[in-house]
Amino acid sequence: MGNGGGDLRVLTLTPFYPTHRDPAFGCFVSEPLDWLAKAGVRNTVFAVQPLYRGKSRIDNSAVHAEWLRYFALPGGFGLPTAGAFLFARIVGRVRELHRSKQIDLIHAHAPLPCGHAAMLLSAELGLPYVVSVHGLDAYSTEQVSGRLGEWCRRISQRVYRSSRRVICISERVREQVLEGTGTGCRTSVVYNGVDPELFSPGNDPSTGGPIVLSVGNLIPIKGHELLIRAVAALGPDLPALTMDVIGRGPEQSRLQALAEQLGIGNRVRFLGVQSRQQVAAAMRRCTVFALPSRYEGLGCVYLEAMSAGKPVIGCRGQGIAEIIQHGSNGFLVGPDNEKELTLALAMLLRDEPRRHNLGAAARDTILERLTLAHQAESLARIFRESVR
Repeated sequence: MGNGGGDLRVLTLTPFYPTHRDPAFGCFVSEPLDWLAKAGVRNTVFAVQPLYRGKSRIDNSAVHAEWLRYFALPGGFGLPTAGAFLFARIVGRVRELHRSKQIDLIHAHAPLPCGHAAMLLSAELGLPYVVSVHGLDAYSTEQVSGRLGEWCRRISQRVYRSSRRVICISERVREQVLEGTGTGCRTSVVYNGVDPELFSPGNDPSTGGPIVLSVGNLIPIKGHELLIRAVAALGPDLPALTMDVIGRGPEQSRLQALAEQLGIGNRVRFLGVQSRQQVAAAMRRCTVFALPSRYEGLGCVYLEAMSAGKPVIGCRGQGIAEIIQHGSNGFLVGPDNEKELTLALAMLLRDEPRRHNLGAAARDTILERLTLAHQAESLARIFRESVR
């Protein structure tokens, strides 16, 4: 029993978990689990998805989880009711699990649908729960507008206030949560961690010229268009400069067309979704990592690139600004500020000693407080406090 100081048994409910199609999807959920086990926290993982999304297979590298599919109405239209449908789908399984293994705590990832289902399970089975918030849209009102959005907001408020703890991935995310609940819930910040051995500086030198790497879903808020324009602006002065983009999304064809239009189509490589090992190798190969995202709760990829000893460019006002100290262990630029991004890239690409110093400081930042072991230690402490 966890509240007696021994092993703690936690049921993890998550819509995010690595799949064979996307090995990085939910890595921030799966990768700390081995470290949690070392800290005496045993997790049973239910990875959940609505029936309309089709079937997923767990990626081989992830800690074992069971994919459970449940009925829900498609898209944002179904989000307010998805937690109730999920609860109905799993309550029998959870009751049986609790009877055989004695669950001490439910850890839900995101308020909707998993937090809502955890709140209903808590009322039904008397189990305490905590909820993690992984993005700035803490009430799903950016994702869902109008009356449905207000419905999402009200449910999320109840989920947060009824939980033993709301775990936020950054102070920026905590601000968003508290803005909607006042002081009606207990919050903690636990930054995501990195595997410093997988994302190590290593020796994968670039064989050609300098490479700017970006990793992220190809959606407008990530700022890939801005980065392509900045790389194009530097093209005449840096003829060997190339850009690698890892990720997929609806923006890809438009971004490819933009690169062609700017005359750098042959310099920008769209590499699609890659394995964790391939991403780590790309980070070792690159000269600079940049993701000028204007809406980011934290961003695991920044931390991974820092762990690989690379100079990283992120945006001010986002979660990563709590980790990057401008000019000390990375660079911060204004969101949507193409000129500032271009200047930052130019400075880093032309100054090898500065790149080396920033990369070394970035790696030290990760090793000091942002490894998977640090993340698991913080989570284990919160879990134990939550069952007392």
